[in-house]
Amino acid sequence: MSTARIERLVTAGNADPEGPPEHENNVWIVGDDRKVVVVDPAHDAEAVLDAVGGREVVAVLLTHGHWDHSRSAPEFAAMVHAPIFLGEADLFLWEDATGLEDGFAPLSDGAEFEVAGTTLRAVSTPGHTPGSTSIRIDELGAVLSGDTLFPGGPGATRWDYSSFATVIASVRDKLFTLPDDTVVHPGHGESTTIGAEKPHLDEWIARGW
Repeated sequence: MSTARIERLVTAGNADPEGPPEHENNVWIVGDDRKVVVVDPAHDAEAVLDAVGGREVVAVLLTHGHWDHSRSAPEFAAMVHAPIFLGEADLFLWEDATGLEDGFAPLSDGAEFEVAGTTLRAVSTPGHTPGSTSIRIDELGAVLSGDTLFPGGPGATRWDYSSFATVIASVRDKLFTLPDDTVVHPGHGESTTIGAEKPHLDEWIARGW
C-alpha cells in the first residue's frame, strides 16, 4: 500500500546569482515521512533541505537542464548524499548551468524509481529542451511535467535547440494519452489536469506556441 504524497515548494532565483530572486520555480517532493524523491530542487538548496527535513532522499530527478531547474542540484544532492538523474541530451545545458562536465546519471525513458510504495516513471518529452523528461506517478494520478506542459499550453521553444513541433508531439503522444483526471504539476505556476488542457491542442498548434 502506498503512503506517498506530493508536496510542493516554491523557490525563487535569478540567472545572475547575485541578482534579486525574481524567477519562481516549483520543487516537487514525492514520498512519505521516511523517504522521498526530489524533482527539480531549484534555486535554494537550503530551502529544499528544510522542506525535506530528516527524510532520506532516494534520488534527485531533473526534468531538464535549464539553469533554474539544475543549478542548485549539485549542492542539494551533496547535502543529502543522493544521485542526480537528468536526460542525457541536456548535458550541454547542465554544463552551462553548473560548470560541471558530469555529476549526473542518465534519466532514460522508462526509468523507474520506487519510494513509499509508489513508482515514479520517467517519460521522455523533448521539445522545450532535447532532454526534457516528465515524471509519471500513476498511483497518485499525477505527472510532473517540468516545462513541457503548463495550464494554457506547452513550454517555450524560442531557443535554437528547441522545437515547437517536437514539444507538441511530446504533449500529444506522451501526456495526452494519460487519463483526463491526471493532475499536471508543472515546473512553474499552478497545476492543471490533462482533461482541462487536451481540448486546446489544436488551438496551440494554430497559434504556433
